[in-house]
Amino acid sequence: MTDSHGDPLPVSGAWREGDPVGGRNWFRPAMPLGLERGGVLPGYQIAYETWGTLAPDGSNAVLVLHALTGDSHVAGPAGAGHPSPGWWDGLVGSGKALDPARWFIVAPNVLGGCQGSTGPSSAGPDGLPWGSRFPGLTIGDQVAAETGLADHLGVGEWALVVGGSMGGMRALEWAVREPERVRRLAVLAASARSSADQIAWTATQIAAITSDPGWRGGDYYSARPGDGPHGGLGIARRIAHLTYRSEPELAARFDRRPQPGEDPASGGRFAVESYVDHHAAKLVRRFDAGSYVRLAEAMNLFDAGAGRAGVAEALRRVTATTLVGGVDTDRLYPLAQQRALAEGIRGAEMRVISSASGHDGFLVETEQVAKLLTDLLAA
Repeated sequence: MTDSHGDPLPVSGAWREGDPVGGRNWFRPAMPLGLERGGVLPGYQIAYETWGTLAPDGSNAVLVLHALTGDSHVAGPAGAGHPSPGWWDGLVGSGKALDPARWFIVAPNVLGGCQGSTGPSSAGPDGLPWGSRFPGLTIGDQVAAETGLADHLGVGEWALVVGGSMGGMRALEWAVREPERVRRLAVLAASARSSADQIAWTATQIAAITSDPGWRGGDYYSARPGDGPHGGLGIARRIAHLTYRSEPELAARFDRRPQPGEDPASGGRFAVESYVDHHAAKLVRRFDAGSYVRLAEAMNLFDAGAGRAGVAEALRRVTATTLVGGVDTDRLYPLAQQRALAEGIRGAEMRVISSASGHDGFLVETEQVAKLLTDLLAA
C-alpha cells in the first residue's frame, strides 16, 4: 500500500525496541526517574549521538535539542536506524558553525520520543509496550533525564545549549534549572510558556489522534499491521504543518493550482492539498502517535515560571550569555514572544531570522542560524 507519492505506508507504530539503530548510543541509568506530575519512570533509556571529542577540561561541549518530531540525528544521511537525513545538516560538520574538530556536540532523542529513547512504544517493566500506561511527562522531566546523560558523559558545563521550538523550551529549562551548567544559551522560535493559541492548536492535533478508532486508548501496539491511528496522526501533521509554514509562502508556491493530473472540481486535489498529504504520509512512516501525544502534552504544559514564582523570576535565574532568535514570519511562535523572553533574561540579545518559511525558518535558514551560533560561540 502506498501514499500519493508512491511511498509505502507504515504497518503499525514507528521505531520499536530491537530495530536497526545506525550510529546511536544509549544512556541507561540505574536509578528510576522521579516525575513532576507524580510517580516514577523505571528502566528508561536515552538515545543520543555525538560528534567530536570532549576536551580534557570539558570546556567544549554543545547540547543540541530537537523539536517535536525530531530526533538525535542532527547531521548525516538517512540510513539504518535513521529514517530521515540530519535535520540540521548545514550546521554540524567540518568547517560549519558546530565543527566537531572544535566542539563536542551531543544530541539526545527526547524522553518520550520514538527514535531510541523510552516512550509509549517501548517495552514496560512487564515486557509489553507501555502504551496508555506511559506516564505523563513535563519539559522539566525531559531535562532531568538529559542532566543524567550529561553526568554520564562527563559534561559538567555546556559551552552552549541550543534548541528550536520544543527544543527551545528544553534549552530554556536547562538554563533556568541548571544555570551553573549552561555557559551560553540559544533559544530559537520558542517562548517562556505555551500560549492559549499554541495550546489550542496542539490540543486539536491530540484530538485528531485520540479520536481515530485505531488509537484504542493508546494501546494499539499489538494491533494488526496497518491498524494503528495512522489516519489521526496524519491529520495532526497536516494541522501542525500549516502552523509551521507561512501564508505568503503557500500562496507563492501553490496559489490555487490543481495537483498535476487532478481536477479539484471533480474530486481531485489542489497542489497545496497534495503538499500537506505528502508531509502527513512522511511523518506517519517514521513517527509514533503515542509519542506525538505525550510530547505535545508536555509542550502544552510548559511554563518556565511554574513553581518558580512566575516567568519573570524564573528568567532571572539564567546566567548564560543568551541569544534569543525569532522568525519574522512565524505565526505559531510570533516575534513578540521572543522579544519578551529576551527582555526577561539579563543581557540577552534578540536576533531576527528573515524567512518566508514561517516557524520552520529556524530549520530552513541554516546560514542565518549558523551566523547566530558563530557569533554566540565567539562571545
